Amino acid sequence: MFSKACEYGIRATIYITEQSLFSKKVSLKDVANAIESPEAYTSKILQQLVKNNIIQSEKGPHGGFTIPEKEIKSLTISQIVVAIDGDQIFNGCGLGLKQCNERKPCPVHNQFKLIRGNLKMMLESTTIHSLALQLHQGFSFLKS
Repeated sequence: MFSKACEYGIRATIYITEQSLFSKKVSLKDVANAIESPEAYTSKILQQLVKNNIIQSEKGPHGGFTIPEKEIKSLTISQIVVAIDGDQIFNGCGLGLKQCNERKPCPVHNQFKLIRGNLKMMLESTTIHSLALQLHQGFSFLKS
């Protein structure tokens, strides 16, 4: 459903948020280890998240990745998905057809439209903050 980069981006953002709740900045190595992703790949994903103002990066000996306190509670999964994969998941055809629409639907158009709508609602209403709290409390995990 999501690209591998998007999956890692969501996991990385949850981890960075959890650490940011306690005013901790995390290094690239910390993030890559926490989400079980190669450092070079993680670096590219984090760059995209910084570019899209999802996370912040500070260089130097006291630097690292963080999420500003004022943004922690409002950041949603949807914002990360759009930053990394774009909005195709919210608008695209279930079979990948370019010409699929209400007037010229593909065979799964109506069923996929409902699923896509429910997915969009879930991604837009689920905050990274709530997921980070679940992680911190031990109710969820990021590693396999």
